[in-house]
Amino acid sequence: MPMVAAMMRCLLVTLLLAAGGAWAADLDQAKRDGLVGETLEGYLDVVDAAAPADVKVLVEEVNAKRRAEYERIAAANGIDIEEVEALAAKKAIDKTRPGGWIRVNGTWRQK
Repeated sequence: MPMVAAMMRCLLVTLLLAAGGAWAADLDQAKRDGLVGETLEGYLDVVDAAAPADVKVLVEEVNAKRRAEYERIAAANGIDIEEVEALAAKKAIDKTRPGGWIRVNGTWRQK
């Protein structure tokens, strides 16, 4: 049963990350431009605090949507949100293209 639960969680996180939304194209561009990166907490952040305001707003919007979906997945599966965040972070970082930014222990690194 634990194996089935783990597989279900991975599937849910995969679906979560695959489900784009209207912001997907803008987010992809911001990532390609090196303005936005993934964190080990399962959320986005701006790579440079001097990023344009619209990029910061995009990050806030995407993170709010991620948080809501993580909460939904956690509740539906009876698990802690931190577990969902960790699974989502791993998946997002695995999907990050070479040259994309990842924040590890407070330091931005290119993949």
